[in-house]
Amino acid sequence: MLYFFACIGLLIAGYFIYGTFVDRIFGADPNRPTPAKTLNDGVDYVEMSPAKIYLIQLLNIAGLGPIFGPILGALYGPSALLWIVIGSIFAGAVHDYFSGMLSVRHDGQSVPDVVGYQLGTGFKQFMRLFSIVLLLLVGVVFVLGPAKLLANLSPLPVMAWVAIIFVYYFLATILPIDKIIGRIYPLFGAVLIFMAVGLTGALIAKGYQFYPQFTLANLHPKGLPLWPLMFITIACGAISGFHATQSPLMARCIANEKYGRPIFYGSMIGEGVIALVWATLGMSFYKGADALNAALAQGGPAYVVNEISTTLLGPVGGLLAIIGVVILPISSGDTAFRSARLIIADFIKIPQKAILKRLYLAVPLFLVGFLISKGNFGVIWRYFGWANQTLATIVLWAGAAYLIKQGKLHWIATIPATFMTAVVTTYLAYDKIGFSIPLQISTWIGIGVAVASLALFLIKFRNPAGSPDQEVVEPEAA
Repeated sequence: MLYFFACIGLLIAGYFIYGTFVDRIFGADPNRPTPAKTLNDGVDYVEMSPAKIYLIQLLNIAGLGPIFGPILGALYGPSALLWIVIGSIFAGAVHDYFSGMLSVRHDGQSVPDVVGYQLGTGFKQFMRLFSIVLLLLVGVVFVLGPAKLLANLSPLPVMAWVAIIFVYYFLATILPIDKIIGRIYPLFGAVLIFMAVGLTGALIAKGYQFYPQFTLANLHPKGLPLWPLMFITIACGAISGFHATQSPLMARCIANEKYGRPIFYGSMIGEGVIALVWATLGMSFYKGADALNAALAQGGPAYVVNEISTTLLGPVGGLLAIIGVVILPISSGDTAFRSARLIIADFIKIPQKAILKRLYLAVPLFLVGFLISKGNFGVIWRYFGWANQTLATIVLWAGAAYLIKQGKLHWIATIPATFMTAVVTTYLAYDKIGFSIPLQISTWIGIGVAVASLALFLIKFRNPAGSPDQEVVEPEAA
């Protein structure tokens, strides 16, 4: 139990200490007008309170990420908690902060444009396609998963639930952000927090032993290597590129740059806490990796969530489990489609204030999504974990480029960017979705690519336009 609360304490300390450090290096300016004030259109640019934005951001970036990923990551043992803590503080929260604040500085533009300003046109075009494909995959999968679960709980067939969920997604995509998302997300964000706190309290009250297999050794029952697989499996609980597609939604609603640290950095820390809870539940409720693996074999992470919740909290837990495995993925799917609409709108320069112009983009987008949902994309979805972490890596490099151009301490982004480059390259070389190269050779390939990327980055930006005494004015923000 001490290990668990020490990890929670480190996350909280990381927010106040390292989060403040990152915020100061970036240079958040409370006197600088934000897009919510200068571009308010009553649709996507809508000023909202910091507390509401925090809960919306938490739910936007969370969904099932900090639940399912950590449950699967728990198979590796207590070492997973170290990655959640270190990853959240020094990588994930830094990634989320820069994806949000750089969007604030660039009129709330989406992640491809933000990356393009820092890394060039080639990266911008790549990120446009990459981001839209990833968002469509998220949106479609988070239609089918909840639809199947709801079909098991009701007389309606799967396709009826698919239609209902798609209708909701469509409304959430085209309506002003404060009409649906701004009203129900804070409630579900609070439920997500209550769920984590309530289950932890019940675990303690019912006398469960925390971490019966307390060791930092790899405990995975199938012998899967901790490096690099754990760093791909536990994504949203430590660092996730999907977050970069969501941060611009709230960058268009933030009223003051001083709220950037609690909203962007703080939401990732909050997600890290939730991930710690679920990784701990997986290790402690089942009393070992073998028992957890057997439970996963019966019905995957959704089965584990339901069994843990109903056992520890009774009927209330059952209700929370339904919310966890149905509503939370839906809350990621709707914002995935909304983000895709905004990325396309930024690309082709179509203002989104008029509903007809929103429909021009949303209707074709949903037609493509529906067609994807009819196909067998299981093989494609296997690439999501790698694609997600690759997106996070690129955004970290963009943050590092911004800082070095400003003559500021770029290492806060450069170090995690280099590490994640090694992770995604090693994974692609080793895993069966890639080249199936032996792990030792794959690791050296990953390290080599990471070192080469760092060297190229430092060479390219060895003469940044600014200096520590002269800040560079960003494009679109002069």
